[in-house]
Amino acid sequence: MSSAVTNGPLAGWGRYQPRSCAVYRPERRAEVAELLDAGAERPFIARGLGRSYGDTAVNATGSVIDLSRYNCMIQFDPETGVLECEGGVSLAEILDAFVPRGFFLPVTPGTKFVTVAGAIANDVHGKNHHLDGTFSNFVESIDLWTPARGVLTCSPEENSEVFWATVGGVGLTGLILRARLRLRRVESAYVRVDYQRCAHLDVALEAMDTSDNDYRYSVAWVDCLASKGSLGRSVLMRGNHAVTSELPAKLASAPFRLPKRPTLAVPLDFPGFALNSWSITAFNTLFYAANRDAKDKLVDYDKYFYPLDGVLQWNRMYGKRGFIQYQATFPKEEKAGLVKMLEHLASARRASFLVVLKCFGAAGRGLLSYPTPGYTLALDIPNRRGLEAFTRELDQILLDHGGRLYLAKDAVTDPETFAAMYGEDLAKFRELQGTLDPQGVLRSDMSRRLRLTEGKDA
Repeated sequence: MSSAVTNGPLAGWGRYQPRSCAVYRPERRAEVAELLDAGAERPFIARGLGRSYGDTAVNATGSVIDLSRYNCMIQFDPETGVLECEGGVSLAEILDAFVPRGFFLPVTPGTKFVTVAGAIANDVHGKNHHLDGTFSNFVESIDLWTPARGVLTCSPEENSEVFWATVGGVGLTGLILRARLRLRRVESAYVRVDYQRCAHLDVALEAMDTSDNDYRYSVAWVDCLASKGSLGRSVLMRGNHAVTSELPAKLASAPFRLPKRPTLAVPLDFPGFALNSWSITAFNTLFYAANRDAKDKLVDYDKYFYPLDGVLQWNRMYGKRGFIQYQATFPKEEKAGLVKMLEHLASARRASFLVVLKCFGAAGRGLLSYPTPGYTLALDIPNRRGLEAFTRELDQILLDHGGRLYLAKDAVTDPETFAAMYGEDLAKFRELQGTLDPQGVLRSDMSRRLRLTEGKDA
């Protein structure tokens, strides 16, 4: 078999606690089939571009199958906007191919360096969740390899139980070989963005609650180190796709052309002391001052949706010890929990410059899909002494206020906490996963840490 196996340290994007893993990188479809047919060391887990932050696609006991080269686009219907592609196709590849043809992703996370299979397995969300929900709302069907039942075509109508277990199921129901995804028509590569500075959390939440529905996309940058009268001070950045008639003449002549800008990269690991409360406070002060209120500012999609993608390997800014990303959602009626978490973050002086607040709409149908109606806060936390004890304190705030965590971001939560957050849906997932994989072929460090599968991960 030509898909050679390599051995070495592997981690999520947060580079938190790498583990030695055997990794297969098949180049062709035949190699994928051979690996699935007892060719790879078992148990195994699929991996795409490695942008989940924790141990979702890490497997020190067994192996990892890297499907990022399983990335052919198969067919596209310009009338319906439905793209059929292999699971390893990245969102970046879709954007490069289809934005010039007038189509955009229906839902996108904060990075385009994610595979379609990864987006489904984590049921990713974006700045438009309040209107459009998660990625799975636009997936027509998938072809899923399962250990016990072979390849199944699954959709909301066909094998629907398997489909909704796979959506958000972090790769534990099978390998997503193909997907049919419905793209969104757009008239340009630009977004009309309104910027609004909010001096306090209450101002930001009121603005989001009263006017988010006027915007397809809504997100707030939050100064997590601000406290007292400035607690949760924010910059709202809300927008809609720009139509051709809204573009100035120089853009209207080539509405899908992106501005040229240099590709930057972080060439080495920053020293551990580089990101501290003083440097982050300085950044936050400058960011808040620089982003004044503005209406109808034209911003290209790359800059609006993927600001960090312009800096390759930006995760190296957190040093060799890495970081975790912590994403918490509180029901709207539990705003007190959000306030308490922000107060705790400010007093602990652990938060980073990358803190994002959004408002979620309706809950997804996936058993382990993350979003539920409410407010979601995502932040990076550098790996320093006492990190796990600190996140336990954050977990307790979430539990006290009916909140939950996102599997794609998690690296440290314990199984009891996760089970308390996902309850009956986790029990249903375990039961169905056991019928698809009775021999325990699909496992990851996360599945063992959180006991996501019935009776085999303790």
